[in-house]
Amino acid sequence: MKVCKFGGSSLANAAQLNKVMDIVLADPARRIVVVSAPGKRHSQDTKVTDLLIALAETAIKGENTDRQFGAVVERYAEMAQELKLGDEIVRTIEMDLMDRLAKVASLEPAEFMDLMKASGEDNNAKLVAVAFAARGRKARYASPKDTGMVLTGPFGDATLDPASYATLSRAFSNFDGIVIYPGFFGYTKDGKVATFPRGGSDITGSILAAAVCADVYENFTDVDSVYPVDPRLVPEVSEGISTMTYREMRELAYAGFGVFADEAVIPAVRARIPINIRNTNHPSEPGTMIQQSRRVVPGTIVGIAAADNFCNIVVEKYLMNREVGFGRRLLHVLEDEGISYEHMPSGVDSQCIVVKGQCLPKSKELKVIQAIKRELNPDYVAVERDITILMIVGEGMCYTPGMLAKACLALASVGISVSMVNQGSSEVSFMIAIRQQDRETAVRALYKAFFGKA
Repeated sequence: MKVCKFGGSSLANAAQLNKVMDIVLADPARRIVVVSAPGKRHSQDTKVTDLLIALAETAIKGENTDRQFGAVVERYAEMAQELKLGDEIVRTIEMDLMDRLAKVASLEPAEFMDLMKASGEDNNAKLVAVAFAARGRKARYASPKDTGMVLTGPFGDATLDPASYATLSRAFSNFDGIVIYPGFFGYTKDGKVATFPRGGSDITGSILAAAVCADVYENFTDVDSVYPVDPRLVPEVSEGISTMTYREMRELAYAGFGVFADEAVIPAVRARIPINIRNTNHPSEPGTMIQQSRRVVPGTIVGIAAADNFCNIVVEKYLMNREVGFGRRLLHVLEDEGISYEHMPSGVDSQCIVVKGQCLPKSKELKVIQAIKRELNPDYVAVERDITILMIVGEGMCYTPGMLAKACLALASVGISVSMVNQGSSEVSFMIAIRQQDRETAVRALYKAFFGKA
């Protein structure tokens, strides 16, 4: 059995939905279909989720919502009309939105926002189920509430209650036909709608794949495969990655590969469910398969990623290595300010803490520096901004000498200096920090060095 998820671009209009149904019906193993809310129909369009956020914000302010309400309903009505689904599904969606809007006064803003955002996926799943039925296929909408998708944590950033896996497994044990399941949201234990972070439909698909022990989790999007480098930085990249490991995908996702949010792979990874990234518009393409292991050629990498907007907190103190607890006290300062760190490269008398820029806004910088001075009495402390983290990733680097040298020589050849290097113990990746202004040049140089192109 396959669980397949279709993103917003795959469901943006009637033509795209017809492609989705063709794909699902072409393989009887595709029995659970997770859907996102309709995405952009063209570059100047607005996603339904964004329309719903605007609608919710207007309702919270107590202003007239007729225009935003009409914009949301019109998106579904247009699809229903083109697919000749009749008016009943549109009335169902319209009534559902009205019922949700009526709860604005009784809910906290965060709860109401989640309730409204979730309607994008929920109503689209209902419409998609009707569309399959119109083709004479046995398909049914399944509610996250009825199947036991229980979430915990803050609204807008919820996570799955681990006990839900058993409940979900039982819910899908005796079904036939095709199940259409809305992504992105679930319910709290007290029955309130809560959403995953944006991109949460990927998470839903991964959870269901793990719950039913699927043979594969197919994630359909608008690219043929995962590419070894961002095509926006290296437009001439043409050959995608056929197979990669979970570890490789996690490392690349951390540094900005946008095909998969790293949170989305966790349920499938833990259950060892292969993930197949494919293109709705080119369904014959095999896409990229992400799995536990793969055949590896020594000395090769799978991809290069770059992430901007990092900060480096530099702390220097003579003989710091003799101070027991120095690192703990430094991290305690960050903990008190609610700052998580990414990397901690160090020297004999220096310690660097790499954090994401949004975790250390300039408004908080002076307070952190003063706290470090007060707690550790360093000789020098400063914050360096506008840092890009380059990630060179590949199982083929393990036990292969010269990989880091190859990267550093490539950067040196284009006049880029390296401010920091960090390698994990697994040797599946290493990180290089450079100035943000050198990002594009650096990525192109590394691509040329490791793939012989660009």
